[in-house]
Amino acid sequence: MEVSALINDLFFDYTLRTVALGSAVLGIVSGALGSYAVLRKQSLLGDAMSHAALPGIAIAFLLTGSKQSLILILGAAIAGWIGTLFVMSIVRSTRIKFDSALGLVLSVFFGFGLVLLTIIQKRPDATQAGLDKFLFGQAAALLERDVITMGVLGAIAILTMMVFWKEFKLLSFDADFGATLGFPMRLLDILLTTLIVLAIVLGLQTVGVVLMSAMVVAPAAAARQWTDRLGTMVLLSSIFGAIAGIVGALLSSSIDRLPTGPTIVLCISVIVILSLFFAPARGLFWNWLRERKNRGRLHVEAVLEGLYSLALSHENLEHPHSVAVLRLIGSGKGGVEKSLRKLEEQGLVKSTNTDEWALTNAGINQVRKLAKNREGNN
Repeated sequence: MEVSALINDLFFDYTLRTVALGSAVLGIVSGALGSYAVLRKQSLLGDAMSHAALPGIAIAFLLTGSKQSLILILGAAIAGWIGTLFVMSIVRSTRIKFDSALGLVLSVFFGFGLVLLTIIQKRPDATQAGLDKFLFGQAAALLERDVITMGVLGAIAILTMMVFWKEFKLLSFDADFGATLGFPMRLLDILLTTLIVLAIVLGLQTVGVVLMSAMVVAPAAAARQWTDRLGTMVLLSSIFGAIAGIVGALLSSSIDRLPTGPTIVLCISVIVILSLFFAPARGLFWNWLRERKNRGRLHVEAVLEGLYSLALSHENLEHPHSVAVLRLIGSGKGGVEKSLRKLEEQGLVKSTNTDEWALTNAGINQVRKLAKNREGNN
């Protein structure tokens, strides 16, 4: 399918527009709130809470008999919130570590949810059809009212985050200092975790219980590579999440039988990989370039200092020496001629003939400056 046709369908095809909007809302909300989970080193929280939400969905259906998204989201949110309280209580009252408590709650709640789904499947009225989409997601089943529900709840979560911006920043970076200032850090922790749970349950119908943790962690992990500022990180994380949601929806609509949820996760994974390699401050590619540049600079400095050490044995510091001698004393450990050419371009050395090189006055001053800087650093 042509790109122009895809863009046209994005605006005028009801199903694609609905799925893309829902996925974008999910990416924005989960990306923004997931930034706090990543900064607080609680990346597994999304995985645990998405699995813990499953019994809430089943119980909400058993109690109401309804499959309306708002009711099921409410049940998922309550179950996820209860799971969060269990984790906090286990960590606070026992010696079990946070990651172990998450794993415990995840497995128990998810197992309970699967048992409830099995019970629902045995009901004679067979009205359970469709609940299994919360396991792996079924974005194509999104309706306009589902997107409106996601948008309203997501807006509430984002607005709450903005209202408590300073408090959440303090909680993320120095909770102990916040406690000394009199802030209710425990209540703020519960509030922030509740918002993250809300962001998680909003995406269960789109990407499912199994993959939802990726939408919480991946956009924030990608954004973290590009900035050291919380505001910029939250904004970038939201943008990355929205891009992954829209592109994933477009790709799944253009290829037969390509599920939307996993495609969205793959799209955000590509963004993470690109960020890991090409982000200016932390990207592996740029780090490699910087290391290569530093190695080259050190190589050139080694040749310059080797030439200076040889010149000290003569009254005239501009006494020339051959390349073979520089190689013999190990100056630069290879590539001596290339380093000498670079030094010549900088006016630090000069060639007296085809095989001998000597320091210039600028080169002598540069060596002394390097030695002085090293002494200062030591």
